[in-house]
Amino acid sequence: MTNASAALRGFGPVFALLFALQFVSMGAMEMSGPFWPIHVKALSPSDSVFGLAGIGVYVCPMLGVSLTSAFWGRMGDRHGNRLMMVRALAGLAITQLLIAFAQDVWTILALRFLQGAFAGYIAPAQAYGVQVTGGRDRASLFAWLQVATNVGSLGGAFLGGLILDALPFAAINLTAGVICALCAAIAWTSLPVPPNSIIPVQSATAKITHAPSGSAPVAGLIVLMGMLLASRMVLQVPFSLYMTQVFGAQHWVTGLSYGLLALGFVVGAPLWARLFEGRAKSYVLGWSVLISAGCLAITHLAGITGSIAFFAMLYFVWGALLGGTTPALLSLISAATRNDRQGSVLGLAQSCQQGASVVGIVAGVAVTQFIGLEAAFPLVSILYALSLLVALGIWLKARHSPDEGS
Repeated sequence: MTNASAALRGFGPVFALLFALQFVSMGAMEMSGPFWPIHVKALSPSDSVFGLAGIGVYVCPMLGVSLTSAFWGRMGDRHGNRLMMVRALAGLAITQLLIAFAQDVWTILALRFLQGAFAGYIAPAQAYGVQVTGGRDRASLFAWLQVATNVGSLGGAFLGGLILDALPFAAINLTAGVICALCAAIAWTSLPVPPNSIIPVQSATAKITHAPSGSAPVAGLIVLMGMLLASRMVLQVPFSLYMTQVFGAQHWVTGLSYGLLALGFVVGAPLWARLFEGRAKSYVLGWSVLISAGCLAITHLAGITGSIAFFAMLYFVWGALLGGTTPALLSLISAATRNDRQGSVLGLAQSCQQGASVVGIVAGVAVTQFIGLEAAFPLVSILYALSLLVALGIWLKARHSPDEGS
């Protein structure tokens, strides 16, 4: 808590509000996250429909985000990222309220897709954060926004469970819709419109004009980030089945183990941000190589252990390692991008993240369906091995970059 308070004070009151909006709105969206299979199962006319809808209810919003984030990012560059944040929160509110009244799985899937297509809140929030902080300490900025998302997700899932114990599933969506609408109103009335001069354009441009082929390193970083996310998402669907079949775990143990990944991220991300603050690009990328290798080792051990306590500890360590991936890579992507294109590039990065997440989920479901649950962790390890090779290639290229050290 001390570190969080210091970070919020260091960035200023506008970032504190931005952090709070991210925390509350993402928490509201995650209230329904763990419980969609229960609701979809009740509405599905057959097991085959449930099998399809059970995956689609998670994949559809990701597809919507992946197809539209780059477009919304360009709109943010033209019309302001603050407006895009309000638009996204309003989109989340409207679709959540509509979902509350949907009574068949196909309508829910369509609305979940539209939810992703009209939302895309995180990318404009990141671009806006770069503006209001003057482009400083990007690694810490992105790390703390990711912390807000993860803590909000944990709290939202718990609150959603409390609501579902007392009320119908629709109450979760109604509550989330009202919360997102309030967040949209607060964002519109309280977040200032950053002046164009908030980031010194000339000095910032001087830092990135050294990369005449600037799109190449950014593309490589986005690919690496996508591969790391795909590796992580392989276990999204089969995790609870794996815990039950391999360890015979009770539901609370499964939930605790799953939550340890997010807890590890929350603990690790600020520490990684502090380590990377002010460091050269090759230093951060060198650590990305080591983090990829660490994830490879951790997931290999998790796949072969028979001890549930050791497995849970590995999940926490895995989450802590992941805290040094997406926020750090996003900060490098942002720093390599012109100030007037922050929304576009961060929107593209979010599109690629969501697309990679879909690939990871589909790969995990396909492999466990056709080969078995025992193939889940070997697939994760293979993907991390590929990520390691990509990270190594990017790091070696960065070491010979003429702008290294700037």
